[in-house]
Amino acid sequence: MRFTFKKFAKAIASTALAASIATCSTSAQAIENSDIKIGVSIWSSTDVLGSYCKKILDEAADALGVQVQYVDQAHVSEKVTASVEQLVASGCQGIIICNSSDTEMTSAIKTANNNKVYLAQFFRIISKEANPGIYRMATKSPYYIGAVHEDEPANGKRLVNILLDKGCRNIGLIGWEQGDATWLGRWEGYRAGVEQWNKDHPNDQAKLSEPQYAGTSSEGGSKAAEALMAANPKLDALIPAGGGGDPLLGAVAAVERAGKTGAIKIVSTDFLPDLGERLVNGSMAGQSGGHYCDPLIAFMAVYNAIKGNYKDFSGKFEDITFPYLFVSSPEDYQGYEKYFVEQLPFTKAELVDLSNKDLAGLKEAASKISIEDAAARAAARAE
Repeated sequence: MRFTFKKFAKAIASTALAASIATCSTSAQAIENSDIKIGVSIWSSTDVLGSYCKKILDEAADALGVQVQYVDQAHVSEKVTASVEQLVASGCQGIIICNSSDTEMTSAIKTANNNKVYLAQFFRIISKEANPGIYRMATKSPYYIGAVHEDEPANGKRLVNILLDKGCRNIGLIGWEQGDATWLGRWEGYRAGVEQWNKDHPNDQAKLSEPQYAGTSSEGGSKAAEALMAANPKLDALIPAGGGGDPLLGAVAAVERAGKTGAIKIVSTDFLPDLGERLVNGSMAGQSGGHYCDPLIAFMAVYNAIKGNYKDFSGKFEDITFPYLFVSSPEDYQGYEKYFVEQLPFTKAELVDLSNKDLAGLKEAASKISIEDAAARAAARAE
């Protein structure tokens, strides 16, 4: 009898342990949204582009009932890597990050792996060609999901073609941080556009300057523009490549002070809040942007990873390409202003729908984001 009782007791204990494990597993899968905290490591949550990113992310967090925490790191390398550690320490189960170089992702991925925190990039992708070791590390990681990013060479080429088509032939270039992957992609596109133009127009050659670097401040953009104007009296165009929008504001102000508004045409990436007015008064000739929903897609991917809906990231690198919007006239801007400025392009209900898509569906939704898509959804809601 004693032996039988022991066997019975062991069986009961084993059953209880199995039930306990199953319960823990189920509860881990079924984490409540109110218990989810997603961290956002961003260069700035207050400048032109960063504030729009924060606006859509706050809306998504509110729609899903999750917590969101921001750390501004100003593209400063040690602050970028520290921001991931800070967000992990604050209890974030997932993080989205806009870093300034591939090398910083080495530390970020190690921190994510060590703490079992999901990680996705936005506005950036690790270069497989330039940094194959870091790319392999990201691919092997069970917690690094992937990257949401734009086709920067294509963006650069299209922007420089806007200037070339408007008659500009002496183009000054303003970068932000040397070595930044996004900057290098855009620069590649600017060069390719000018090289193609010169090949097709041997008697009408265009020149692209070497870049002046502005950092991410308005003052930096202003000084860079002044240096380019001083170096080339024939300068008829400027491309402040990006950096969040503030370098562009500084460059525009410098051109205005020089009395050359309209004479020096300016294109850039990252829409200004008053872009419509600037296209009318000639202080801007064209711009790419409207891509502040890019981090929204990274946010949704991390959210689903935390929920257990997206799995098995080890051995994979999820590459999600996000489209830019381009405007080069006041007419182009009207649709963007209506559906992306005066209101957000997604309602709370649509954000919840977006969160319920599988990864393939999320990628497809990202590829379709446009003025036309936002207008079609608005029309459908009105019916």
